[in-house]
Amino acid sequence: MTEPNPAAVDVVLPCLNEAAALPWVLARIPPHWRAVVVDNGSSDGSAGIAEAHGATVVHESRRGFGAACHAGLEAATAGIVCFCDCDASLDPGLLPALVREVIQERAELVLGRRRPTGRGVWPAHARVGNLALSRMLRKRTGLRLHDLGPMRAARREALVGLGLTDRRSGYPLEMVVRAADAGWRVREMDVPYLPRAGKSKVTGTWRGTWQAVRDMRAVLAPQPPVPGRRDRP
Repeated sequence: MTEPNPAAVDVVLPCLNEAAALPWVLARIPPHWRAVVVDNGSSDGSAGIAEAHGATVVHESRRGFGAACHAGLEAATAGIVCFCDCDASLDPGLLPALVREVIQERAELVLGRRRPTGRGVWPAHARVGNLALSRMLRKRTGLRLHDLGPMRAARREALVGLGLTDRRSGYPLEMVVRAADAGWRVREMDVPYLPRAGKSKVTGTWRGTWQAVRDMRAVLAPQPPVPGRRDRP
């Protein structure tokens, strides 16, 4: 694999049938950053649309949000990697503010705290599930976070070093848990949460939300020490 460029930024965009949202999302990737769209088995031509808009397309046959995210992380060649949903609910144009916190060494992992822009943008069952997970995370790690949203930024080499293993809905939570166990500074920044294009694969129903919560509970079990751990300042 090519050695990562420490001055570059890659944006990993897990994608499953997001043809309607892709043009808007890719148009908002910051200039000179690379969009890495990970197609997770789309049947609506998403991969072709991504390529036509200049994105690097990675194909991941294993279904699962974590599988797509990790395939993008492995394909990244930049020193800093961002993650963002590909459904137009989050604006990639806001990512530079998160990256700035990493570059200026105010945090090792920066999360976008979703702030709904209107009624119905974030369904009640999804907010309840997110709140439950945030409370469990606080009990497990001591981190006082309000949201486990998918917009985030960190250094690629450090992320790889966390040894993430979840390949389903627990991937974002595992990233935070392992980061906390490794002594990382984890910070939240408010970001607008917009109406998504299409129906969510996870939080579109109560059943999907609570299935995701069940998937994530196992991630909150104590983790083995991460090599190179350092205490928080």
